[in-house]
Amino acid sequence: MITMKTYQFTAQIEKDKETGLYVGLVPNLPGAYTQAATLDELQTNLKEVIELCLEELSPEELSDLSEFIGFQQITIAV
Repeated sequence: MITMKTYQFTAQIEKDKETGLYVGLVPNLPGAYTQAATLDELQTNLKEVIELCLEELSPEELSDLSEFIGFQQITIAV
């Protein structure tokens, strides 16, 4: 029996003003980004792209993934 490891990722989600599509990316997983017309579709697409990206990583690369901490808003007046 194969034991599967569970990973948890945080995705950054934005809405493209030109296309109206939702764009999602996982900051600490190289290559993990996708887009969709709805948030539900985006979540499905993100799960698929994360699985694909994880399949391409070696066990060493998996253990070396950085820990995503969060976002900070910075306000600057210019």
